[in-house]
Amino acid sequence: MTKESQTSPKPASTFPYGDYAPEKLQEAADRALDHYLKPDDSESDPKPSVQLFTVADGIDTEVLLANLSETLASANAMLNDLAFDQDGSRRHVALGVAQMIELGMLLANKCLDRVELRT
Repeated sequence: MTKESQTSPKPASTFPYGDYAPEKLQEAADRALDHYLKPDDSESDPKPSVQLFTVADGIDTEVLLANLSETLASANAMLNDLAFDQDGSRRHVALGVAQMIELGMLLANKCLDRVELRT
């Protein structure tokens, strides 16, 4: 009596993409989803800023305050020159703005004095 070998027939593939390896397709799909849904945190290119001018990070507070004070002093000088070329209400407005700049200068200088005392 001969024994029939019981080899089970190969099941028909239920994979819809033919002969492509399902593992490779799954890896490709995962990479594509990760690319769009989980962006890499270590992006080397920062997004460009929409600001025309920026202040660099890491600049000392004393340097920032000194530059603020000088900028306000320059604005005050320009506005005073302009104010003395005006008459009437325009002159009063210009002098009022100059006074507000002067108050800003006083605040900046007081902050600068306090920073210098700490160091």
